[in-house]
Amino acid sequence: MVMSDVQLNMLDGVDGLNAVGVFDSISPSKKEKSKSDKHLELLKVVFAILCGLLIVEAVSYKMIIPLTRYPKIIVKGNVNYSEQEIAQVLYSNQTGSWFKFNTAYSASLLSALPAVESVCVEKHFPDTISVSIVEREPVALTFVNVGQSCVAVQIDRNGVLFSANAGSPISDRTIPIVSGLPVEHLTNGMRIPQKYRGLIEKISTLRKLPQKYFAAISEICVVPKEYGNYELVFYPVGLHTKILADRFLSEEALQYMMVALDVVKSLDNPVSVIDLRYGSVSIVQTAGGNF
Repeated sequence: MVMSDVQLNMLDGVDGLNAVGVFDSISPSKKEKSKSDKHLELLKVVFAILCGLLIVEAVSYKMIIPLTRYPKIIVKGNVNYSEQEIAQVLYSNQTGSWFKFNTAYSASLLSALPAVESVCVEKHFPDTISVSIVEREPVALTFVNVGQSCVAVQIDRNGVLFSANAGSPISDRTIPIVSGLPVEHLTNGMRIPQKYRGLIEKISTLRKLPQKYFAAISEICVVPKEYGNYELVFYPVGLHTKILADRFLSEEALQYMMVALDVVKSLDNPVSVIDLRYGSVSIVQTAGGNF
């Protein structure tokens, strides 16, 4: 019994030593692993914070800051007005950020420009304003008294009178001068009287033909007649001749006019009048008599 007890005690001691040795050898590695995991978690947190700050900064520069400053303006369709002139109209009458920019008010400002027929103003996130302009296209010219001087004014196909800006001189020879219109003063958006708008519409249509008839005409004069009617007098380029025509301008009448002008140029005696009225062509020479 004594020997067995001693042996058991010895075995218990060995097992105890082994157990203590095993725990002592395992415990440091677990502690190191735990510290490594904590460091990794800390790095993840720091990385996530940095990424969040970068995202906030990117959003701020891309969205928040552009929303709080004055927007960029992009203009399309402008011919007579430069992009700087359009932007100046908007900048001088409206201040604030993109968020506060009033597109309807801006469109009304630009619509007040004489040569602007229509305009569309749109906001594009985050900091851009696009302006699409349709400018008036002149189809005829006339002269209006402004103060002490007589100035040339353009007329579009709808009979609206407008003056272009100083940087857009009129050089198209196919745009005829129409005189005799009862226009005594000029205001923005003003239109010629209703009964003359058909003439302007017809001129607009004839100008689109391949034959440039109006390049041979220096002036079209409107001559009032009784009962509210009117007739037309054409003054051809380079000739001291006037051509009488009725109010119903047509391509056929212009073709007759061109043929008559060719005949006049071949005559020895100068011609004072070519009459295209009443469905016939008659020529009056300066020396007298009908031709």
